[in-house]
Amino acid sequence: MPEHLKPESPDQVRDAVRWAAENKTPIELIGHGSKRAIGRPGNAAHTLDVSALSGISLYEPAELVLSAGAGTALSEIEETVAANDQQLAFEPPDLSHLLGHTNGKGTLGGNIACNLSGPRRIKAGAARDHFLGFKAISGRGDNYKSGGRVVKNVTGYDLCKLLAGSWGTLGVMTELTIKVLPAPEKTRTVLVMGLDAAAGVAAMTRAFHSPHDVTGGAWIPEALAAGSGASYVREAKASVTAIRVEGPGPSVEYCCRALREELGPFGPTEELHGHNSGRFWMEVRDVLPFAEEGDTRAVWRISVPPQAGAGLVARLADDPKAEAFLDWGGGLIWLAVPQTSSESADALRGAVAETGGHAMLIRAPEELRAAVPVFEPQSDGLAKLSARIKEGFDPLGVLNPGRMYAGV
Repeated sequence: MPEHLKPESPDQVRDAVRWAAENKTPIELIGHGSKRAIGRPGNAAHTLDVSALSGISLYEPAELVLSAGAGTALSEIEETVAANDQQLAFEPPDLSHLLGHTNGKGTLGGNIACNLSGPRRIKAGAARDHFLGFKAISGRGDNYKSGGRVVKNVTGYDLCKLLAGSWGTLGVMTELTIKVLPAPEKTRTVLVMGLDAAAGVAAMTRAFHSPHDVTGGAWIPEALAAGSGASYVREAKASVTAIRVEGPGPSVEYCCRALREELGPFGPTEELHGHNSGRFWMEVRDVLPFAEEGDTRAVWRISVPPQAGAGLVARLADDPKAEAFLDWGGGLIWLAVPQTSSESADALRGAVAETGGHAMLIRAPEELRAAVPVFEPQSDGLAKLSARIKEGFDPLGVLNPGRMYAGV
């Protein structure tokens, strides 16, 4: 009979994993379960719920460092740091609406394990770049830790980079330490109206090459812009190229004026302030254009060189029922297509591979995720390396087996 194990301390986590290892019984790791529908369907007999390992154990605003239990809600952490005018600069996304549930953003451990980042990634780096240290339990049931409270404490193997993006297949993290950064005094967004994807990428490239403090660049086609909660975007009746500027008030105002003048030759410009700017970037971060009730299309997250984004969108979104928008200055494509088959997934990945990019299936029914590789297929050499790493941390394969790749 399946067991739902909910340890309340790291020692209980260790005991649960040792029990699973001794009985060679696979376990699925969850926090709030907000990302449970991403990845291959698991074959774990039992669930290990770490949501009770919650709470902020260390927060030193002056040192820009925070430690918390793996099951700590991201909303709690964001509220705490916001009270000190600080932020999680990697902008952890809330994919609950996209995935059709109300579990919210989930936990700190879950976000770091999945290495999920929002629009500011191009400026501030990925989640893994803000991950300073952790304590964890291996698949053998042994305690291990890595890193510390500052970047320079990382010596030898940087296991933080290894566990970030491992989707719970290499260890059960019990406590994490992350870097926080000051929140900007002001945020505004320059909009350029009516550009196609190629011209939008060109405008974003111009902005990123400018001396202005640009922290986000996205292109939204007209059909998707019409559903935005930001009034200027919704009422534009055209595609929108958005460029975010953050920093001290006078600097942001100057940069926005300069960008509007510099980008004027591309098309009409507008500006989002305060609430509207925040609303728009939340929609981009959380992929809300594809989160409408009843939208059953498969959603792909495709990472490519920015200059390849527009051409790939034109190639992949040729189906009348397909839609796409760009983030990361053209380097991230969110693509919604009618239900994918093995053949269409292979064709999509072939087109992405020609650009040097990679694709991940974020939303799809369980039967489709079982039939189509969810994560980018690995070369033979990389697959062997991954298997060796998995064997080193989890030799009996009890932690989230098959979540990323079959047999790993």
